[in-house]
Amino acid sequence: MAESTPCGVCRIHAGAAGAEQQIHRGGVWLLRHHPLPAPLPGWLVLDSLRHVGGAIDFDATECADLGPMLQRSSALVRDLTGCERVYAIAFGEGARHFHLHLIPRHGADAATESWGVADLYRQVAGGGRTAADPELVAQLVARAREATAAW
Repeated sequence: MAESTPCGVCRIHAGAAGAEQQIHRGGVWLLRHHPLPAPLPGWLVLDSLRHVGGAIDFDATECADLGPMLQRSSALVRDLTGCERVYAIAFGEGARHFHLHLIPRHGADAATESWGVADLYRQVAGGGRTAADPELVAQLVARAREATAAW
């Protein structure tokens, strides 16, 4: 899949950016925290290691491994944040490399409700809402690395 500009997700995988947010690399997946400024602590991203645009391009291994990895990763978000639900959203517009956002849904926080997470994302990106505390994100990443060491 040719692109006119280098893929940002591939740069993350190569360690050129975001190494401090990487949690677990195994099999065909990389699990990482959303880059700073993060909209929420515990907003994780599951990337295919191979540069593919989406699930339609997955090979047999990626197809077989997605379900178990998604289940483990979603449980990790819940364990790290205490959220009631975990949203899984993949658009692929910002980077045309499969990356699945795993977003904690907290019942008491209306900003995390359904499509409101898109507004939350835009507000943080635009400076209208305070991003997640980088120190808290670093603590969650450290805890997540410990929790995923045996995966």
